Amino acid sequence: MGKPKVATVWLEGCAGCHMSFLDLDEALVDILDAIDLTISPITDFKDYEFPELEVGIVEGGVGNHEQKEIAVKLRKRCKVLMAWGDCAVFGGINTMRNWIPKEEILSYAYLSTPSSCGGSPPSDSELPELLEKVLPLNQVVRVDAYVPGCPPSPEAIAHALKAVLAGRIESIPVALLHFD
Repeated sequence: MGKPKVATVWLEGCAGCHMSFLDLDEALVDILDAIDLTISPITDFKDYEFPELEVGIVEGGVGNHEQKEIAVKLRKRCKVLMAWGDCAVFGGINTMRNWIPKEEILSYAYLSTPSSCGGSPPSDSELPELLEKVLPLNQVVRVDAYVPGCPPSPEAIAHALKAVLAGRIESIPVALLHFD
């Protein structure tokens, strides 16, 4: 049997969770030796055609229709789905827009600010439409494991990923949680 296939995606977040993953430094080498990282923002992937996966990992909340489709597609292709970081776990700072109607946000951002002279809200069909609210991942799909933090500490990511790869879902020890 080959290495377990793992994919990571970055939805509505800042890349801090993936940076924490990279901050594992030497421990990252051992993890990457143990898995087949198929799709990830840290690899050069061209699409979201997920193979059958042992583990799917999501960073970021779900804020537009394309992100929702990616989350659903990933959930269908993986045995275990992990939510990395406060945006995926709770919705994160992006949920600040949830109290303002979507049209009002777009109008303010593209028409009312001093830097938006002659602007217009985006209307290109290639751009995904915003959802009415930013959602944590578990409001879109079933999530099996959570790694909170903004960003989660590299040690918390390693702890959770190693547990999942060993067939266990574990809570993150408090000492590994990152509250910065």
